[in-house]
Amino acid sequence: MKIVDWLEKAPIINKNGYKYVVHPITDGIPYIEPSLLEEIVDEIAKKMPKCDKIVTVEAMGIPIATALSLKTGIPFNIIRKRKYGLEGEVEVKQKTGYSESNLYINGIKKDDEIIIVDDVVSTGGTLKAIINAFKKMGVNVKGVFIAMGKGNRKAIEEEIGIKLYTIIDIMVKENEVKIL
Repeated sequence: MKIVDWLEKAPIINKNGYKYVVHPITDGIPYIEPSLLEEIVDEIAKKMPKCDKIVTVEAMGIPIATALSLKTGIPFNIIRKRKYGLEGEVEVKQKTGYSESNLYINGIKKDDEIIIVDDVVSTGGTLKAIINAFKKMGVNVKGVFIAMGKGNRKAIEEEIGIKLYTIIDIMVKENEVKIL
């Protein structure tokens, strides 16, 4: 798989004690090959249920959501890092392994059937926050599809009550990426 090929040469940087893998899918660095993106989208499309919308979080889930939308014809929505103040906007406080911020949901309403796609899940902080917001909103999350799992997927699944589908799971140790 191309995702594995890129992992073998991906640099690892330290962000305040957090081991961060710099990869085309998670960072767009050095660039995203169309065939890499296509590989990820094909894997997601095989497993995804019928839904009204594909939802992602700004920023690196956007290429995946775009390609998946083009492949399936299903519209996509971006949870943004900027407040717009639109009617019905929902603010979500999220905390990741290396940052805290607010996210803003617009264009999703009660009873929408959605899937969530993203580039990576580590601590699950962002995912937990948006899943909780969707539950309060009455949104039906039919699936969560992540390109790269880097964390305790089972613990995150138990906490959110939804199975996570990952293309690849990894562990980062010092300056090495181990594929699980």
